[in-house]
Amino acid sequence: MLLAIDIGNTNVTVGVYKEKELVFLTRLATDTRRTGAQYALELNQIAALSGLSMQEVTGAIVSSVVPELTDVLCNAVYMLSGKQAKVLGPGLKNGLNIKIDNPAQLGADLVAGAVAAVNKYPMPCLVIDLGTATKISVLDRKGNYRGCTISAGVGLSLKALATSAAQLPTVNLDVSSCPAFGTNTVSSMQAGILLGTASMLDGLCDRIEEELGEPVATIVTTGGRAGTIAKYCKKQNVCEPNLVLEGLRIIYEKNRRERE
Repeated sequence: MLLAIDIGNTNVTVGVYKEKELVFLTRLATDTRRTGAQYALELNQIAALSGLSMQEVTGAIVSSVVPELTDVLCNAVYMLSGKQAKVLGPGLKNGLNIKIDNPAQLGADLVAGAVAAVNKYPMPCLVIDLGTATKISVLDRKGNYRGCTISAGVGLSLKALATSAAQLPTVNLDVSSCPAFGTNTVSSMQAGILLGTASMLDGLCDRIEEELGEPVATIVTTGGRAGTIAKYCKKQNVCEPNLVLEGLRIIYEKNRRERE
């Protein structure tokens, strides 16, 4: 079994694959004060509740946008399974042709998501990652990574409103429906954040499509807020919350095959 870990700014997403099937998924809080032993203990306890033994893991791969935690989680993996985790970065082949000014600056999570999209969906493709930041990765008809947009994530926008405006509260965004405008403070904030984000994404997708000069074949939404926002987008999209983990699995298998 393969252990895939995506270290994000808000959550550490952990998945276990048996062949191509995701058989275990959990999220841990990102906390740079925690040690490898603490992460290992928590992950081992959660896995045990699902009837999974981490000693069954035969390989591991990690992507990280939090450098302080990369070695910490790699140590946790070793404590749990006795395996040295591969870290997505220089020296690990991913098969993605990155055509930006400095390819080394591209976040590991964006690389993994793009690799999964190239392997699973028709091109050109836009990958919308709704996490701590909201990002749109642009893949052209040949699957080349052409660039991305980065804006404040839904959680950051909500936090900024609640902390900067004395009369605005923190509100629940996981609602079944959202009208275009609210009739009270809570519903007004929900409309502004949920529909505002969805409208921004629709508009950016239109502009990106114009700049590419051809229709986009696929729009994929992923990340922790994908299920919250994607349904309000007018653009047709495929919601795949665990796209980054899928990319890590593909990259791990690619490097394993090339060694054999």
